[in-house]
Amino acid sequence: MKVNVYTDGACSGNPGRGGYGIIMEWVGKPYVKEFSEGFRLTTNNRMELLAVIVALEQLKKEGIEVMIYSDSKYVVDSVEKGWVFNWLKKGFKDKKNADLWRRFLKAYKKHKVKFHWIRGHNEHPQNERCDQLAVKAAQGTKLYVDEGFEALQNAGSGGLDL
Repeated sequence: MKVNVYTDGACSGNPGRGGYGIIMEWVGKPYVKEFSEGFRLTTNNRMELLAVIVALEQLKKEGIEVMIYSDSKYVVDSVEKGWVFNWLKKGFKDKKNADLWRRFLKAYKKHKVKFHWIRGHNEHPQNERCDQLAVKAAQGTKLYVDEGFEALQNAGSGGLDL
């Protein structure tokens, strides 16, 4: 089984309202699924990473070959250049988004995942659609709490007045 996954994150302000968009396509089958969610306070990098995590978590069987197409150098390079595995060895000391990177690694190890970086806003149809999904989710009325981000903000600043 092979799946192509296209992801994008968006944020209005950084931090600010954010969202992610995902398209999943089974290779060789006419199956396409879209996902998106919005958050009241987050960052662009968190949304880029969360999109990948949610996509991997949607796969119910283990061992699937997954090609992830992302316009996030942060996500693609962190995995393809092995940085995240070094961060794990060091307990994610002083690394941002450690909560999401730990969640990513749990989903990542269940599959055969490869990443392909694509230039954002470059007329790539699936990337453009993911961007639309992410922006619409961020602008929506049903916004979730990015608990990992807001907990850090509250701990570091004595609380945010939302």
